[in-house]
Amino acid sequence: MGLDNVKHIVLILSGKGGVGKSSLTTQLALSLSLAGRSVGILDIDLTGPSIPRLLGVETAKIKQAPGGWLPVQVHPSQLLSPLVDLSQLKAEETPLGVGGEDQPTPRTDGADSASTPLRPVGALYAISLGLLLPSRSSAVVWRGPKKTAMVRQFLTDVLWPPLDYLLVDTPPGTSDEHISLAETLLQQTSTPTPQASSRLAGAVVVTTPQAVAVSDVRKELSFCRKVGIGVLGVVENMSGYVCECCGKESNLFGKGGGEVMAREFEVNFLGGVPVDGQWGSLVEEGKRPRYGEDVVKDVVKVDDDEDDDDDDTVNGNDTAENNVSAGMDVGLLVDKYRSCSLCVTFEGITSQLIGLVESGHALGS
Repeated sequence: MGLDNVKHIVLILSGKGGVGKSSLTTQLALSLSLAGRSVGILDIDLTGPSIPRLLGVETAKIKQAPGGWLPVQVHPSQLLSPLVDLSQLKAEETPLGVGGEDQPTPRTDGADSASTPLRPVGALYAISLGLLLPSRSSAVVWRGPKKTAMVRQFLTDVLWPPLDYLLVDTPPGTSDEHISLAETLLQQTSTPTPQASSRLAGAVVVTTPQAVAVSDVRKELSFCRKVGIGVLGVVENMSGYVCECCGKESNLFGKGGGEVMAREFEVNFLGGVPVDGQWGSLVEEGKRPRYGEDVVKDVVKVDDDEDDDDDDTVNGNDTAENNVSAGMDVGLLVDKYRSCSLCVTFEGITSQLIGLVESGHALGS
């Protein structure tokens, strides 16, 4: 069965380690899901699988079924309620919720929730060697042939449900995993049927702005040309830094190197992704992203708590704020991601990617 249920396969590549491929893969999958597409993530970074941790499914295990492995479901397809306007909740000071519970009554940007349409979200699945290991600290010490066999097994023996997109998160470089991946995918998609021939959509190449990173990533573009994989575009990760307090962006590592490289290789530049500390808090601690006054108040509150021995005595307004803050951490990863500033950035990247993939306009093949 393998990839028979997959419409489009997109590779996430980079010739340089530490550029944020797994983070970009995760956010691209969440953004595609929010666009209503069903998505799968195949993590073939065998020695450093980080997708399970980013998705919050480290405790899940891959199940065996007749004919192959079943991927882990991160979330099912569903309808999400409109994003709650937390600033309005605090302004209106509604400490009591429906049914007398000590929670604020949800409001949706000042509109009645009954009149606001729900947002359809596609299902998200994932499979990774990290889901087969006994613990996060378990080392994978494999030679090339075993890596090659594992990659081929992931490509042929996983029973994916019907998917619009399969994102393949790869390790850095152009080594055994990449060669095995390219050979197996090109072999499976070289059949004369239109469904198979259009299945391998192309690659998204990730870089950072620094010259040393761009120099290494150029090799990945050359690799794609040599093996006949089309390039959908280049994404410049860590392109600026978003301040958590004021929301302003500054160029921490420079900016524009990825765009220049894309222009030289005559491929699409899909956009730049800034560094956002709230994204890290979301995937590491499960906290819904907050900016501006929310972050400042949270810092002040922590300082006050350290100086105040009587933690049980709080006024009504503090209780209301605590309830709102506690409610912010409730929900699925895809729901909380909507509060992240990077969600808007990836909406633009995803829109371009969908247009390129579904029109078959990968370049450089």
